[in-house]
Amino acid sequence: MNILLWHVHGSWTTAFVHGPHRYLIPVTPDRGPDGLGRAQTYEWPASAVELTPEQLREAAIDVVVLQRPSEVALVEQWIGRRPGVDVPAVYLEHNAPGTGGAGTGGVPDTRHPMADAGLPIVHVTHFNRLFWDSGASRTVVIEHGIPDPGHRYTGEIPRAAVVVNDPVRRGRWTGTDLLPGLAAAAPLDVFGMRADQLDVPGIRTFDLPQAQLHDAMAARRLYLHPIRWTSLGLSLLEAMHLGVPVVALATTEVYRAVPPGAGVISTDPEELAAAARRYLADPDLAAAHGTAARHAVLERYGLKRFLDDWDALLEEVVA
Repeated sequence: MNILLWHVHGSWTTAFVHGPHRYLIPVTPDRGPDGLGRAQTYEWPASAVELTPEQLREAAIDVVVLQRPSEVALVEQWIGRRPGVDVPAVYLEHNAPGTGGAGTGGVPDTRHPMADAGLPIVHVTHFNRLFWDSGASRTVVIEHGIPDPGHRYTGEIPRAAVVVNDPVRRGRWTGTDLLPGLAAAAPLDVFGMRADQLDVPGIRTFDLPQAQLHDAMAARRLYLHPIRWTSLGLSLLEAMHLGVPVVALATTEVYRAVPPGAGVISTDPEELAAAARRYLADPDLAAAHGTAARHAVLERYGLKRFLDDWDALLEEVVA
C-alpha cells in the first residue's frame, strides 16, 4: 500500500513507518511545515521516501492519512484529487481538544475541525474521542504503539528525568509551573527542545537525539511526567518501555497507561513529590516498579498491536 502522510509528529510517525507499506513523505526545498521530509533525529526505514509535490502528482497513492485541516487543500492542489472522494483518506487527530487553539468552542464542547466532513477521524486515546465533538463523523481509537527500545534501566543517577519540548512557551499546558516545587523534592534533568530556556534552581537541561535520550532517561532513577493537558505523552510510554518507574500527573489518558505498581499517578503535586523522594531513597523499589511498568506498556502499547490496528483500518478504507 502506498500511503501519503506529512511529517507532522516525529515520534508517532517513527512508529507508523515501521509497517510493511511504502510511506510517501512530502518534501519541499525549505523543509518547512508542509514539506519537512524524512526525520533527521529519528531512525526511519528506507520504505519512508521523500517526494516533491511534482513527484506526488505522478505517484501511485492508495490512501492519505491527513493530520491537519490544511492538508485537504494541499492534496487537491498537489495531486489533483479530493481526499475521501477521489482518493481514500482518514483524518488522524493527535491532540486533546483545545490544544493549540484547534477546533471551535471550549472543552468539553470543542467542535472538531473535521466534524461532519465525511472522513473517519482516528483518535490516539479514548480520552480524546470522549472530549472532542466530532459530529456525525465516524470515530476510531487506535492507541499508541512504539518500537521497543529495550529494558535499559540502570537508575544509577539519583535524579528524575523530565521530557518536554518548549516548556517555557507551553507553560501550564506542560506543567512547567509545577517544576520548581517538584525540583525541591528531587533534582530534575529536563530533556527537550528549548528546555534550556528554563531557569529554575535544581534543574539541568539537555537536548539530545532520540537514541542518546533513551540511554539518558534509563540512567535516571525515575521519570517525572508533569504534563497537565495532552493526549498521552509518548515520552511517558518510552520511559515505561525502558523500565523506568514513572511519577505522573493523573490527567487525560495517564490513568489508563500507568496501572498500580508501575509507578505513582496523582492530581496532587505533593503526592508526586513524595513518590519521587521515595524512589530516590529506595533504588530496589524503583527498579521493581520500573519492571512492572515495562510489562504493562508492552501489553497495551506494543508496536505490533499498533500496526495491526492501522492495517485493519486502512484495508477497510481502501476496499
